[in-house]
Amino acid sequence: MRTSPGSDLTESLAERVRAGGPLRLEGGGTRAFYGRPVEGELLSLAGHRGVVDYDPSDLVITARAGTPVSEIEALLAGENQMLAFEPPVFGPAGTLGGAVATGLSGPRRPFVGPLRDYVLGARIMNPQGEVLRFGGTVFKNVAGFDAFRLMAGSLGCFGPILDISLRVTPRPRAELALVFEMAGEAARTWVTGLMGRPLPLSGAFHDGHRLHLRLSGGEAGVAATRAELGGEEEPLETWDAFRHMTHPVFEAPVLWRVSLPPTGPAEGFEATAWDWAGGQRWLTADTVDPGVWARAAQLGGHATLYRGQTPNGEVFQPLAPGAFNLHRRVKAALDPAGIFNPGRMYEGL
Repeated sequence: MRTSPGSDLTESLAERVRAGGPLRLEGGGTRAFYGRPVEGELLSLAGHRGVVDYDPSDLVITARAGTPVSEIEALLAGENQMLAFEPPVFGPAGTLGGAVATGLSGPRRPFVGPLRDYVLGARIMNPQGEVLRFGGTVFKNVAGFDAFRLMAGSLGCFGPILDISLRVTPRPRAELALVFEMAGEAARTWVTGLMGRPLPLSGAFHDGHRLHLRLSGGEAGVAATRAELGGEEEPLETWDAFRHMTHPVFEAPVLWRVSLPPTGPAEGFEATAWDWAGGQRWLTADTVDPGVWARAAQLGGHATLYRGQTPNGEVFQPLAPGAFNLHRRVKAALDPAGIFNPGRMYEGL
């Protein structure tokens, strides 16, 4: 399945980029809350949309950045396939480019891998309006530096993403949702043990009161695991609320996303809701406490101010000097003029 390559759309973007910046990149605008505020003229990628190439037998899809995720998932569902990393989508306008640029993965992440592992190739634009191609459409081991994976979580700081090639997967033959009355830390220990076994787990979320498990796989495996684990069945649609963050647990003026080693200590975060089998915690508050960054680092993790605002606008875990300099070197190589989403991730990038 193919569409036109969209050269006219690309050229119109190139003309605007060559005119100079700073530029604030935006697709559907549904993820504008994520990251530091950017001052610059809007460069909209919403019109740069459409599937470029999709052959279900290849398990690869290439689509333009402005294509809504909902359209891509509907197309894949028609072929009994899916995006295994199930990115959160914050409304029907949410685009593929926004999903890749923010790099956010859904509840399946600890069981199938993160979004970046599914990126096979990308085309981006440099400040001269030239199109740069990284990677391709084949999943294989390669020597050297996989520059295309840098697009996942880059927040557009390296340049506007024009199109992305992604590996897709078959949909599971059977899925089931279970809920258990179990405290958070006891549930985390139990789930850690379950993950050491060949069970068809595809989600483990604790809402602060109850543990929710999702099973995905063959009919016999799902049925056998359901019989062994017990619990009560609940609607499978419950997991849409976890994935897209519409569940009441996410409702708060301030929301921190804290990533911790799932089997390590969690002092200070025990009462929080968690996802990713305990590896991702959601801390809610009424006001911003910058001390969360230090507490997360002490536990071997990091924190992101998902919702809320610090006085200096910082959002992400402060970087060590060496790591920050590496970020700056990559930025200088791909966007030496510094016109694309300046400061969206960190001040000075």
